Amino acid sequence: MEQRPKGPTRQYLVSIAIIGVLFFVFGFVTWLNGTLIPFLRLACDLHSDALALLVTFAFYIAYFCLAVPSSFILSKSGYRKGMSLGLGIMAVGALVFIPAAIGRNYWLFLGGLFVQGMGLALLQTASNPYISVIGPIQSAARRISIMGICNKVAGALSPVILSSIILKRASAVESQIKEATDPTLRGDLLRELSHRVIPPYLAMAVVLGMLGLMILISPLPEIDTNQEEAKDRDGWLAKTSVFAFPHLLLGVVCIFVYVGAEVMAGDVIGTYGKALGMSLDVTKNFTSYTLWSMVGGYAIGVAAIPRYIKQENALKLCALLGALFTLLAFATSGYTSILFIALLGLANSLMWPAIFPMAINGLGRFTKTGSALLIMGIAGGAVLPQIYARLSQSLSPQSAFLLSIMPCYLYILYYSTSGYRAGKSSGTGVLSREPATVRRDSIA
Repeated sequence: MEQRPKGPTRQYLVSIAIIGVLFFVFGFVTWLNGTLIPFLRLACDLHSDALALLVTFAFYIAYFCLAVPSSFILSKSGYRKGMSLGLGIMAVGALVFIPAAIGRNYWLFLGGLFVQGMGLALLQTASNPYISVIGPIQSAARRISIMGICNKVAGALSPVILSSIILKRASAVESQIKEATDPTLRGDLLRELSHRVIPPYLAMAVVLGMLGLMILISPLPEIDTNQEEAKDRDGWLAKTSVFAFPHLLLGVVCIFVYVGAEVMAGDVIGTYGKALGMSLDVTKNFTSYTLWSMVGGYAIGVAAIPRYIKQENALKLCALLGALFTLLAFATSGYTSILFIALLGLANSLMWPAIFPMAINGLGRFTKTGSALLIMGIAGGAVLPQIYARLSQSLSPQSAFLLSIMPCYLYILYYSTSGYRAGKSSGTGVLSREPATVRRDSIA
């Protein structure tokens, strides 16, 4: 049975539930991008995939810019206040969509996405290490898998909900706009389409603001990692810098390529289907297929880790599946190719739950900074879609997808076999870090 932190069992379960709500929230917000890409391409009259995919660039590059500052904020505010602040920033980003929609200003939309990414960078820098260290590190992947189910169920629902509002009768609207010869009529159609995004994002801002206040007054306990020393497998070793941990630095690269692969499978799948000649009414829901596939993988992780399979072995298996499904997507066409890209959700599902705890294992007082570096790696979601967009200009969609994503799975396979051991003594294959200290004075 999993060892739990000292304190009441009820407190432990309440903490897990609160973090689960947060994972649901940023899953819902994150995976709206798959719907926003075709919507903004149409509403803002964009003429290339590379320009439309700046949606993912603006959103994910915020993690690179804000992750390290987030670690300093958390060192001053603590985890609970930091999470509350992150939700507040996300609410501001949602409000930016209102003037962007009124002015049909694509760059302002991207600004709103960047602000939301800022809030998520802070929220994830706090919540991911929190769920990793609140219990034994050996079962961290299991806890993160539970969080992943919350995250991806929300992610599977969000594009369906948003597309039913802003992409209702999408193909018909697209045809009307293309056929409109009167500039005034065309402008009215585009303006009416752009305004569709205002009600859902106004509601989102209200909900995020309320959640931020709820987290601020919640009984969520603080986790104290500042007093821990970095621990090597053969004893206590005083580390003076976060850069003294090669397994962490390699883990940052691993998170970078993993998130790039995840965004390719989730957000770019619609653009990929459009390039294969499928209608917008069909492709607008493709993101949900990938995310339901991920939910299935997370459920397997909850049941299997660490009882039947260690998290490093689960990562190895997922990397192999990712490479296989990528090859099959390349070798097929039409809906069969789409099916294999959606199945990449299954391959990607246990990667974050495995990589994150493997990378922060043994960091001690450097846990917040190490977490921030890993969150910076989420910028892979900004870079990989742009690589795909450039390659697709001269290659087939299948070839561009293969060349963009296959190197990612090969690197993840390397990290799962030997990269996570880098810099550690021999016989370090088993993760053994004890749970972090829960500050008793913060337990309500």
